[in-house]
Amino acid sequence: MEHLDGFAPLAARYRGFIVDLWGVVHDGVTPYPGATDCLRRLRASGRRVVLLSNAPRRAAAAAAGLLGMGIGADLYAGLVTSGEVTHARLRDRDTPDFAALGHRLWHIGPERDRNVFAGLDYTEAARPAAADFVLNTGPDDTRTPTLVDPWHEELAACRAAGLPMICANPDLEVIRGGRRLICAGALALHYLALGGRVLWVGKPDPLVYRPVLALLGTPPEEVLAVGDALRTDIAGAAAAGVASCWVLGGIHGAELNGPDAAAAAARAAGLNPVATLPAFRW
Repeated sequence: MEHLDGFAPLAARYRGFIVDLWGVVHDGVTPYPGATDCLRRLRASGRRVVLLSNAPRRAAAAAAGLLGMGIGADLYAGLVTSGEVTHARLRDRDTPDFAALGHRLWHIGPERDRNVFAGLDYTEAARPAAADFVLNTGPDDTRTPTLVDPWHEELAACRAAGLPMICANPDLEVIRGGRRLICAGALALHYLALGGRVLWVGKPDPLVYRPVLALLGTPPEEVLAVGDALRTDIAGAAAAGVASCWVLGGIHGAELNGPDAAAAAARAAGLNPVATLPAFRW
């Protein structure tokens, strides 16, 4: 594992790049210093970049958010979100688990994530007991977003109804503008602890990398995935059979004290990224 200060040496070794968003390109509010420049340099050098995010919303909504931060579609070749993949599976019902779902859903999540199921053949139930499954896109904006406790009663009602859960964002937490917030994955883990069943959509599931690799059009051995989370980004790349670069300044930034600590953490997780970077910068 190399410990590099900039991305340029890696850009010369690979043709295709899978780049995470939150924790690598931006903090949910603004781009990180150097990240937009790094994307621009990759595109200028003829490299293909596909953004892969565990954002629990459609890709078009994620692209609009990026544009609002000054990151235009000219800086990447494609964008795949776990919300987009969830939408496709709800629409196509092309796996046994999704084919077995009913058509009445209970949604846990904010209004902005309703595009995941909008326009599809599903009806929102009035209460969990009247639903066939629960779609979890993460904490809404009406309860404390740093704790799972405010969702316990609702999750317990879903468990009592025997609902399978679709988790459209496996991330446990995210740092937004310097504040650590829980994600859909944290609610899903609580649901598992209650005895519920969870269908995970997003990294680290290797299935989510299929549309990304198709957009890249590059052999997996010539692809590098860039991410900040060991559990999802780095583990997902390994499961998909592509090399990875671990950006240390994201979700693990507060707990890592230099390259040696990062190397030890990767070994403990059974992972071996080819390199670490303090930030996604050239």
